[in-house]
Amino acid sequence: MIITKTPFRMSFFGGGTDMESFFNENGGAVLSTTFDKYCYVNVRHLPRFFDYTTELSYSKTERVKNVEDIMHPLIRNAMKMLDMHEIRLTYEADLPARSGLGTSSSFAVGLLNAFYALKGKYADKKRLAEEAIHLERVLCSEAGGWQDQIAASYGGFNRINFSDEGFEVLPVIISPERKRRLNENLMMFFTGFTRFSADVQQANKLDAAEKKAQLKEMYSLVDEAERVLTDKTADLDEFGRLLDHTWRLKRQVGAAVSTNSIDALYQKGMDAGALGGKLLGAGGGGFLVFYVQPEKQESVRHAMKDLMYIPFEFENGGTQVIHYTPEIYVPKEEE
Repeated sequence: MIITKTPFRMSFFGGGTDMESFFNENGGAVLSTTFDKYCYVNVRHLPRFFDYTTELSYSKTERVKNVEDIMHPLIRNAMKMLDMHEIRLTYEADLPARSGLGTSSSFAVGLLNAFYALKGKYADKKRLAEEAIHLERVLCSEAGGWQDQIAASYGGFNRINFSDEGFEVLPVIISPERKRRLNENLMMFFTGFTRFSADVQQANKLDAAEKKAQLKEMYSLVDEAERVLTDKTADLDEFGRLLDHTWRLKRQVGAAVSTNSIDALYQKGMDAGALGGKLLGAGGGGFLVFYVQPEKQESVRHAMKDLMYIPFEFENGGTQVIHYTPEIYVPKEEE
């Protein structure tokens, strides 16, 4: 039996520039972190006592005799990609799917990590990220960028650069004290709305010069935000103001990014004292994160009283195998 634990990610700057259609021509970068909310994938080989050969438990339960009959496209394609058979799989998570935190990509990374471990093989973080990108973007034909799979695989607070040659992951060099202050100044709330990131990406597909210009400006903000974090003399509160700037830019990139309800919630947070914030993920719903000075946090909590408050802490581990019990598996045809 294998159990993997894979974190969710919180993207601050550069979202949208991780799309191949943009970074192959213009370059791209994101500033993001993973935090202490996880998805768990439990896999083992299914004992041969049943009239089905694969059992899957996620938001639904599937029992099938043939991998091709699996309804969940990510699981089906991952099993075919790594030649997995006779699997019992359970998925559970600390936070809901379709909520803007890269949950599907964390699942993809954790699933591949678990499958490799079940086969008795080690897959490094780069391989897991690259194969999760291929799984979601190519095999499952889901629209979207690359940052989620990379963040979930590597973990930590990073700048991730993108180019036509691939990606590189650069940890943000920030003192533990400054990092702790940043963590304490961020507040996250669940809006209650969920949507498929790929649907929002499809609705916001780049097709205009002005969108490209806005993405280029969002790309430039990654440098500014990184400077604020790494320069000990810089005012950390500027990070919050830059969040407001990037959110206002992002809202212009596509009609599906925000809604009147989300705009109203965001404004309530700002009116209550937040210096900035953004909706996490592709847009259209999910989690709002605000940068709030300590003395204003009670006011923002009150303004957001109708939403669920989610305390969190940054994490550095990325995807991990947290339980490993090897199995002897003999494929049926070799019996």
